[in-house]
Amino acid sequence: MTTTICRLHSKGDLRVEEIASQPLETGQVAVEIARGGICGSDLHYFQHGGFGPVRVKEPIILGHEIAGVVKSVAPGVTGVEPGDKVAVNPSQPCNDCHFCAREEYQHCLNMRFLGSARTFPHVQGGFRSILPVPASQCVKVRAQTEIAHAACAEPLAVCLHAANQAGDLAGKRVLVTGAGPIGALCVAVAKARGASDIVVTDLVDFTLSNAGKMGATHCVNIATSADLMDAFRSPEQQFDVVFECSGAEAAIAMAIEFVRPRGTLVQVGVAGSLNIPINAIVGKEISLKGTHRFHPEFADAVRMIDQGVINVAPMITQVFPVEQAHEAFATTLDRNKSIKVQLSF
Repeated sequence: MTTTICRLHSKGDLRVEEIASQPLETGQVAVEIARGGICGSDLHYFQHGGFGPVRVKEPIILGHEIAGVVKSVAPGVTGVEPGDKVAVNPSQPCNDCHFCAREEYQHCLNMRFLGSARTFPHVQGGFRSILPVPASQCVKVRAQTEIAHAACAEPLAVCLHAANQAGDLAGKRVLVTGAGPIGALCVAVAKARGASDIVVTDLVDFTLSNAGKMGATHCVNIATSADLMDAFRSPEQQFDVVFECSGAEAAIAMAIEFVRPRGTLVQVGVAGSLNIPINAIVGKEISLKGTHRFHPEFADAVRMIDQGVINVAPMITQVFPVEQAHEAFATTLDRNKSIKVQLSF
């Protein structure tokens, strides 16, 4: 038997290939992948051959936002069985290092994360028709739940972890800067957790219109209507919590400007070294928090999608068969018409 894979050989060299299917090891199941979402990290690997110090040094199967149906299980596996729909958690901590002992699994020193080039050899990812994976990484969803929706559990888990950094959102005024997939899901999480007002900023009307579908109360195009933010300058109208999802220097500066004194800024978007107004952070006593991946939030994300607490359907804008992977990646780069692009297998 063979498995269809979507593998990056070097910057821009993305190939759909066939490889021999791998036999199951103890504790593993074979998941017939149905949908895989293209993430920003996948795009960075494709466009630039990596990001920051992380570089693609050998061919790597991309993909970590994946869901499918269990096809077979190794002897002795319990909890899942053939025919189950599952979301696959791409995060595989070692459970043995200093941080795992502290239950800070997202900082595992020996983390194996599907489709990641942070380690060498690279961790091969989930853009493949059949994925052998530990049964413990599979979280079941109901038969009636769309697999496309289950494949959004990983980015939703990222946003749940970010929200956990901010604390209680009930009744809070929230600003989200950047309306891509992560920004859209931060909006949905803020709404689910009872935020009173959710303002979203971006430079693209298409992404902002999707944020409105995800629960934003106000959407502001900073490129064309920046003056609309004047309504939020007074201390009474500033924000209790900001989720900065773009990683853009200008957006971070705006987040610092519009968060209230003693408010919380959660930096979700990643970037290199930037100039930011430290004096404003000090003077306003802002709590500036980073957020990295997730751990228990993955199961929470699956549950919220499975139970309809969060509807991810508006953000899934295109689906391409894996054979059209190049077109799918090109579409993902066009923010005027795409939010979350998925591959089907």
